Amino acid sequence: MTGQPPKNSPETPWSVAQVNDSVKKWIERLGWLWIEGQLTQVNMKPTWKLSYLTLRDTQQEMSLQLTARTDLLRSMPTPLKDGDRVVVCGKPAFYAGRGSFSMWVTEIRHVGEGELLAKIERLRALLNSEGLFDPERKLPLPYLPRRVGLITGRRSAAERDVLSVAKDRWPAVNFRVINTAVQGPGTVPEV
Repeated sequence: MTGQPPKNSPETPWSVAQVNDSVKKWIERLGWLWIEGQLTQVNMKPTWKLSYLTLRDTQQEMSLQLTARTDLLRSMPTPLKDGDRVVVCGKPAFYAGRGSFSMWVTEIRHVGEGELLAKIERLRALLNSEGLFDPERKLPLPYLPRRVGLITGRRSAAERDVLSVAKDRWPAVNFRVINTAVQGPGTVPEV
């Protein structure tokens, strides 16, 4: 014991409702949290207003129930599926009537490979909205290129090797060599 007297006694026990109401107030003080884990049991139907998911800890045998609006899940660039690693923003919720705990989720993001695929999908949608995938914009590729670009470090072994091998295999090849920094802080802006 911590030295504090109990708030009740055998003569004045709490009801289940009092316990659940107290737990609810305590849990709701946690506020909004970002949590990372792996999705399992993605229960989502187009006709449902809310969807239910389980977020599993990747290091231990623990899980957490999630509740999210179905339209939030359907608006994601790539659909959620069992096994996806995600980070979610949610608020802890305790439903006193059922005595159950879950997280009310308002944002979900893929992590790792899923995040990369989501970024690619967003870029694809943006380029498509600009009409860059329209068939009439596409030109046929030439059978052989007129010029080959090579971006490399100045007087590098890679430059010598590429030029030497290309000249041996295809003497008519025309190169445009651009020298740039290939390491260090100036690399990204130069390339």
